[in-house]
Amino acid sequence: MQATAHQDKSLPRGALIGAGVLVIGSLLMVGVARITGYGPPKPPASSVVESADLRFEDRADGAVLIYSDASLVDTLQPGTNGFVRGVLRGLARERRAEHIGPTQPLRLTRWADGRLSLDDPSTGRHIDLEVFGPTNAGAFADILIASRPKDKS
Repeated sequence: MQATAHQDKSLPRGALIGAGVLVIGSLLMVGVARITGYGPPKPPASSVVESADLRFEDRADGAVLIYSDASLVDTLQPGTNGFVRGVLRGLARERRAEHIGPTQPLRLTRWADGRLSLDDPSTGRHIDLEVFGPTNAGAFADILIASRPKDKS
């Protein structure tokens, strides 16, 4: 008996058919969800515990200045806070597409159930920050804490 140098390296037909059915089924489910308007369930309504209207301004050196009204509340140093910067870039891109300038504030809110959200009243965009994990949501929680009025006692 002689060993063959060439072996058949094709995938089994059943595996290819199964993969095709899986892809087509997934596309059909997404299509039905889009058409019917189905979406994931929304969390139950909660009351606002704390909220701040904040304006974010890029500085030439790469820092991001955070203002509440006219007061500087925090500075994100260059090369830090990648998640916060990513979220802000996405919101800024949407504002540019709708020809809205950076002067309108964003609203950062802590809810009674512990959630944090960031809203852009100018575009109607709402971001639930807890879905990105506690560390990423914590970066925004730190900003909310920094924005609290300072005691003058």
